[in-house]
Amino acid sequence: MNTRIRYLSLGLLAVVSLYTGLWAYFSPTGWYASFPGLGLTWLPRLGPYNEHLAKDAGAMFLALACLTLIALRQVRNTRLVQTTGAVWLVFNVLHFSYHVQHLDMYGTRDQVLNVVFLAALVLLAAVLLVPVAGSVRSAERGDSR
Repeated sequence: MNTRIRYLSLGLLAVVSLYTGLWAYFSPTGWYASFPGLGLTWLPRLGPYNEHLAKDAGAMFLALACLTLIALRQVRNTRLVQTTGAVWLVFNVLHFSYHVQHLDMYGTRDQVLNVVFLAALVLLAAVLLVPVAGSVRSAERGDSR
């Protein structure tokens, strides 16, 4: 893997977490009613609105954004990038697993979009676990750039 792939993966994860986190935290009612946007509304089908839960989800996504942006600034630091990938992977695998078990509440289009989007997030996180070529030698020298 090269650093461009790391930049791309971290950048996309940062965008997703900032988009979701800022919206959910600062406009929890709007987020709940309209997520993911573009005319789609996925959350009301999951149960009644809960401001506390919506703001907690926003705060969690903002925390992920913070970690991801730090890793993006230190993209050559394999340990940091892999830790960020592992954190995202735990969240995304569990999130994906839940939604795959509850697809029956959506129409076909939304089922496909849920699976594709959430699987893409799993892949973006997993890619971060792959070390950059030559990073083992860099790590042995203590180079964490």
